[in-house]
Amino acid sequence: MYSFSPKLRLYSIVFIVLGLVLFGAGYFINSGLDDTAVEHMMHTVHEGGKHAPSNSSELVGPQDHTAHLGHAKMQVHNQPLAAAHTIAVFLFALSCCALFFYAIQTAAHAGWSVIILRVMEAIASFIPFAGALIIIIMILNVTHIGHLFHWMDPELTDPTNPNFDGILFEKKKFLNIPFYIVRTLIYVLGASFFAWKLRKQSRRVDETKNRADYATYYNWNIGYIAFFGFASAAWAWDWLMSIDPHWYSTMYIWYAMVSTLAASIATILLISVYLKKAGFLPHFNDNHLHDLGVFLFASTMLWTYTWFAQFMLYWYANIPEEVNYFFGRFEYYTWVFWIILALNFFIPLLVMVSSSIKRNFKVMSTMAVIIIAGQWFVYFNMVMPGTVGPYWENIHGLLLNLGAVMFGLGLFVYVVMTTLSKLRLIPEGNPYLHESKIYEYPF
Repeated sequence: MYSFSPKLRLYSIVFIVLGLVLFGAGYFINSGLDDTAVEHMMHTVHEGGKHAPSNSSELVGPQDHTAHLGHAKMQVHNQPLAAAHTIAVFLFALSCCALFFYAIQTAAHAGWSVIILRVMEAIASFIPFAGALIIIIMILNVTHIGHLFHWMDPELTDPTNPNFDGILFEKKKFLNIPFYIVRTLIYVLGASFFAWKLRKQSRRVDETKNRADYATYYNWNIGYIAFFGFASAAWAWDWLMSIDPHWYSTMYIWYAMVSTLAASIATILLISVYLKKAGFLPHFNDNHLHDLGVFLFASTMLWTYTWFAQFMLYWYANIPEEVNYFFGRFEYYTWVFWIILALNFFIPLLVMVSSSIKRNFKVMSTMAVIIIAGQWFVYFNMVMPGTVGPYWENIHGLLLNLGAVMFGLGLFVYVVMTTLSKLRLIPEGNPYLHESKIYEYPF
């Protein structure tokens, strides 16, 4: 049994508290900004010759100074909720992807990964917590306390209103508040149910070592794969792509999913190495590390493919409402744009292409941290330009995002490691356990 280190527990609690303090400080500064401060921020942005909209929806409705100021005020005051939304969706998707990777291993009758299945179960235990944050954010948005989603404004779908948006009117059958609430609850409650059910069934297999129980456990894994396939596509539409409601991409769902799949594999690798070094997972060796490294490298390259294909095809088409999605991000988030490519493509390609490197515990742990950070920047770049626009490079923006990340990281470590301490690290009832213990990569 794993024992949650008091030192690590203390660190996680410190991160939670410090994250809340930093987020609170950022919120206090942000809420104190008046019209004069916002106008000054607008002037600073335009002074650099940058006038491109960060969201194509900005081109709809009146284009006078009053309208621009109103829109800027909304973007500036979106910062707290946008920071919370980014980390909540990222951690929810990461936890769901860890459970998806877990289900794939079971469905494929993979033997090598059995000794780290409990690590994946523990990561999946964070799904209800991240889901609860998403539901709170949803409530703030649908009650119009928050304004992350442009399409929720009823004026935009009213043909008699001067702000009427014909594109959003056509999408109203899907993008409407009641249906959005129902879908969000299905994603969160459904994923939470599967995380609970698979952990319970896995424990039952350990207790009975019965093949019939294992067959039931196997079937539930297949069920989650089917659920995840539909839900991960739909929550990418709802929680991320609908931030820019004039724009859409058929590759977006894969782009968003593969991003957190890579981050989830990196997280599995980090926790497994930590348990190995702490003496709780002696059977985990460089062969298992190598296979996790292969999946990590493959998922980062798949992410690169989806990023490039989506970017290249839309840029080549040169249709204003499509290109604007990328142009606004490159114009106002230039250094984030390049950091994403460096952390998620160039560095992994240069370091992890070698098979022998994938057996190095220190190098692979470092790469895992780099990829997790890089994929968080991917989600940051999906959320911030459409909600906050160009008004993000300031002290309150830094405090809010840093606070949200520290709180999310601290809570994640606390929940996952607490769950891990309540599980048997080795799934003794799994019929493929012996294969995992003696596994050797053949090349």
